Amino acid sequence: MKKKQKIFALDIGTRSVVGIILEEIDGIFQVSDILIEEHKKRAMLDGQIHDVPAVSEVISSIKGQLEKKHGPLYKVCVAAAGRALKTETALSTSTIKGKPLLQKNDVLHLELSAVQQAQAAAAENENDSKGYHYYCVGYSVLFYRLEGEEIGSLIDQQGDEASVEIIATFLPRVVVDSLIAALTRSGLEMEALTLEPIAAINVLIPESMRRLNVALVDIGAGTSDIAITNLGTVIAYGMVPTAGDEITEAISNELLLDFPLAEQAKRDLQSSEEITVTDILGFETSFPSHEVVEKISPSVNRLAGEISNEILRLNNGKPPQAVMLVGGGSLTPGLPVQLASSLELPANRVAVRGVDAIQNITVSDEVTKGPELVTPIGIAIAAKQAPVQYVTAYVNDQPVRLFEVKDLTVGDCLLAAGLKLTKWHGTPGNGFFVNVNGQDITLPGGHGEPPHIEKNGLQCALDEKIQNHDRISVQKGKDGSSPQVTIGDLVDSSSAMQIVIDGNPHLLSPLVFRNNQVARLEDIICDRDAIRIELIDTLQDLLTHLGYNEWMEGTKPYRISINGVDTFFPSYSGKLLINGIEAKHSSKVKNGDEISYKPGVTPTVNELLAKKQITVEKAIMITFNGQELHLQKESSTVTRNGIKLAMEDRLFPGDSILIEEQHAGSFIFQDLFNAVEINMPPHSNGSFVLLKNGVETTFYEEIEQGDELEIIWPQASRR
Repeated sequence: MKKKQKIFALDIGTRSVVGIILEEIDGIFQVSDILIEEHKKRAMLDGQIHDVPAVSEVISSIKGQLEKKHGPLYKVCVAAAGRALKTETALSTSTIKGKPLLQKNDVLHLELSAVQQAQAAAAENENDSKGYHYYCVGYSVLFYRLEGEEIGSLIDQQGDEASVEIIATFLPRVVVDSLIAALTRSGLEMEALTLEPIAAINVLIPESMRRLNVALVDIGAGTSDIAITNLGTVIAYGMVPTAGDEITEAISNELLLDFPLAEQAKRDLQSSEEITVTDILGFETSFPSHEVVEKISPSVNRLAGEISNEILRLNNGKPPQAVMLVGGGSLTPGLPVQLASSLELPANRVAVRGVDAIQNITVSDEVTKGPELVTPIGIAIAAKQAPVQYVTAYVNDQPVRLFEVKDLTVGDCLLAAGLKLTKWHGTPGNGFFVNVNGQDITLPGGHGEPPHIEKNGLQCALDEKIQNHDRISVQKGKDGSSPQVTIGDLVDSSSAMQIVIDGNPHLLSPLVFRNNQVARLEDIICDRDAIRIELIDTLQDLLTHLGYNEWMEGTKPYRISINGVDTFFPSYSGKLLINGIEAKHSSKVKNGDEISYKPGVTPTVNELLAKKQITVEKAIMITFNGQELHLQKESSTVTRNGIKLAMEDRLFPGDSILIEEQHAGSFIFQDLFNAVEINMPPHSNGSFVLLKNGVETTFYEEIEQGDELEIIWPQASRR
């Protein structure tokens, strides 16, 4: 046996109210009856009920007529008008300089801060000081930016400044409250609630198709409502205050028709090649339909332009893959073609969709099947299949009620509670101002911690889903502390060196001073400190610091005073070596260097005079009795502090010596006796003969280099 279920739905529009009776038979919906009645006065404005009694009167009339055919009606499915949705864009910027890599929760904080700004903007535009009087029914990110440049994702990024720009859609709570009031006044209970764009989407674009980027446009009398799908969900809603009435007014102006007659003429254009009208002067005139369409084309182009601009705004500046048109205004001649042109889409990507496009539905023959009935039917089906529920949650023990048009998160609860996330974030700690080596620098305080959020006693993230009666608690994040920085934190780690001196290892760290007092690297810096860091990077600084004073003294230039003139002998000085290579005092040292010392020398008088090329004696080589002899005589004397020095005596740095030249004269035969000892032979008679080069000579005969000298002793005669 077939199971029947009757559904009563109302589409409360700006100009009229549509009542519909659906019967669900084993999952198949049948449209049994539709009744349309216009408002008797302007009781609706932009989707919001401004005159509850007037709207209730129309609802009661429709209810009464339908009850005559279908019996008593107590409950009704309704929709909040898409035109009541408020769409705002907002930009939230955060300074992230010095902070750790951005994480998902940081980015969510930034996004929700932008949503709150958009929420405040929506309230400001409506002269409402309470931003949380608006339900956020969805938002999407337009752009992430790092240092002002667009970026795909902020997660794991670092820099100075991060920002996010979002587009968010809000529904004023008063819209829902006034809707419930009108129903109650008509003796009806709200069985289910949905949004008009969701209603149309649910019946025309099932979830399997929402991965496609499709725009659905419901063109009514006063407004055109827009919804965009992509990536499996509805990403944006919008509205333009231009719709079918714009075209009706154009026909009225062109043909001099009263508004109701112009509305009838507009409908006739869709079905007749020629229309006949009676103008306000009483003249009846016939016009070819194509001529009328040409006359109103500027208004059609304007309507298409406004719709396409809003679609592009909602869709991040890009045209969607396709556009579906519903509502009575979608039948405006030439509108689909012009809209495709405005969006730069092929003509077959923009189409009017009627009731016949809805799956699993049958319509009575008495009921029309045009696009104007898609939304009313969608309200009845969607409100039944996917009703929007109220969810009550508690934020810090205060109840908040949310309009469940999407999966609700902890972040939605905080928005609904009016909590400003920026105020719940811990403030940064006070920074320190210090001077380092004459340069003023700022040491920032610790970052404030994000608020601590729990759901039902367990820590949770902002994007965690909530259920009815969940309890959310928010605690302000801890404020950042003052900086805990040591002097060592300001020193480059590469400035510490391991040096080997004379085979002994030394760990060398920079010298540090705080406020002109010797300090340690591990000392904590205070505000207004003056820090001086002296790097030990030269050989002289290194040896002086480690107490190798004798090395430094030994490498001073070797200097003595000769006859009152300071004379330097670098070759006699000590040498400093870095890795075996001679180095200067100013040479740079680096990690791992080996330092050694080569002591200087103290020369003899003879060595020093030889280096100065000073002759202190005169010498010749001769031969005496067949043996070579070296004859010498002083030509100069060297004294130190009045004491004569021998040629073997050592001279020390700083000595003062006096060199005096003497007239040595020529060598004579007699000088021989200074070099040898002459012994008279035992059998000699005491006389002798002096020979020079074989020639007899005297003691005073001059001799020269290479001369051969002899002394001959005659033998005494024996008796």
